[in-house]
Amino acid sequence: MSSEHFDVIVVGAGLSGVGAGYHLQKHCPDKSYVILEGRAAIGGTWDLFRYPGIRSDSDMFTLGYAFKPWREQKAIADGPSIRKYVNETAREYGIDQKIRFKHQVRRASWSSQDERWTVEAEHDGQLRRFTAKFVLMCAGYYRYDQGYLPDWQGMESFKGQIVHPQHWPEDLDYGGKRVVVIGSGATAVTLVPAMTDKAAQVTMLQRSPTYMISQPAEDKLANWMARRLPVGLAYDLTRFRKIIMQQLFFRLARSRPGKTRERLLALIREQLGPDFDMETHFTPSYNPWEQRLCLVPDNDMFLAMKEGKASVVTDHIERFTEKGLKLKSGRELEADIVVTATGLSLQMLGGADVFVDGEKIDTGKTHAYKGTMLSDVPNLVFVFGYTNASWTLRADLILEYACRLINYLDDYGLASATPRFDPAGYEDRPFVDFSSGYFQRVAHLLPKQTSRAPWKQNQSYAHDLMDLRYGVLEDGVLEFKRAKAGVEPGVQADAAKAEPVG
Repeated sequence: MSSEHFDVIVVGAGLSGVGAGYHLQKHCPDKSYVILEGRAAIGGTWDLFRYPGIRSDSDMFTLGYAFKPWREQKAIADGPSIRKYVNETAREYGIDQKIRFKHQVRRASWSSQDERWTVEAEHDGQLRRFTAKFVLMCAGYYRYDQGYLPDWQGMESFKGQIVHPQHWPEDLDYGGKRVVVIGSGATAVTLVPAMTDKAAQVTMLQRSPTYMISQPAEDKLANWMARRLPVGLAYDLTRFRKIIMQQLFFRLARSRPGKTRERLLALIREQLGPDFDMETHFTPSYNPWEQRLCLVPDNDMFLAMKEGKASVVTDHIERFTEKGLKLKSGRELEADIVVTATGLSLQMLGGADVFVDGEKIDTGKTHAYKGTMLSDVPNLVFVFGYTNASWTLRADLILEYACRLINYLDDYGLASATPRFDPAGYEDRPFVDFSSGYFQRVAHLLPKQTSRAPWKQNQSYAHDLMDLRYGVLEDGVLEFKRAKAGVEPGVQADAAKAEPVG
């Protein structure tokens, strides 16, 4: 099988993948690259999800790129606007010309002998092969072909329609119908108020409450600045303000969980009134930011509840029935449509199998170096954004770091950079410090972190800014190997094994 060679292979053409294209063009202008995208469109998450009301749960001044100002009025943007923004970015910088659509990456194999990666992607039922010195995994962390769906008893007996938000039917007619949305996360909190425009009644059925916080969809100060200052300056100032506020709120929630809890619940009580059963429906059993907070723009969900268009039921499902759902309390919820907003199915590295010198890598047994490389895996950087802030904030820093590393290898005639983990003195911890079910279900697939750098997954923009943008590359943990003489792309090297630098 013939192969195409590039300096860098990028996997995924969503927010991170398009960002990777920009950073490579800016910081590594002499390097060739290709973006392999499994689907037929740009945008990743924002092209996949098409359910009613789909929107960001982060403001677009931080979810947007640092290099491309967000110009819309709404800071909490809808899915189509975000999709348009990502596509505009790709076209503006010519990144769209580098994308190979419908190329689902199945396998990536590193050869120390050849000093390169071989990436195999399925396209129209056939495997295509690409080689590169460096790979950027920008495919996010969940499966696009399959959401998480519990196996409830009696689902086959339900006479209505069961819909998962990840696979929303374009022709779904919910006008005048009774809708039950199972879940209490960001998707459910988005769907419930959005479906009240047509549905007869929308009920959110949750096992347990989630912390919610309301914000205006428009940032009046940001819009005022945008009218009076140069676009780039206004955007940078607003972005900086948003970053500071995100980080301060997270630190406050972790250091003073009791006070944060009181304030969050008080804000909801102000919306729903003193007689609402807050204890049952809106008081979580965990502390703030042990799971991600749900954003309620312009109080839309609370307004829908006050108007009687939406309601919340907190109970456990015993089984599906012909008419709806029987709950463990004995109550039966009748429904014409049941929406299973039950979460994501997670995966690492876009679901591709990764091999190093013929040995398959079990990501769950690796350690994450700076939260972006895997122990004993050369020349591969994966993008994993913040769980306590906007994804793109960290994605931008990771991609800058990857470009620094690519240039460093080139400048010093090096073949590879490999993180080497020495377990002495380190205490293993979960990669994601969240109790959310979708992370707990795949804990065995996620790499580990430790209590100390550089194997610690920091949830701090300021720390990552200094470490990823300005930190030294030769830290004694990242092992560099010199390039062999005479190794050409796509040609197997006959030279002896590379020697470590130094």
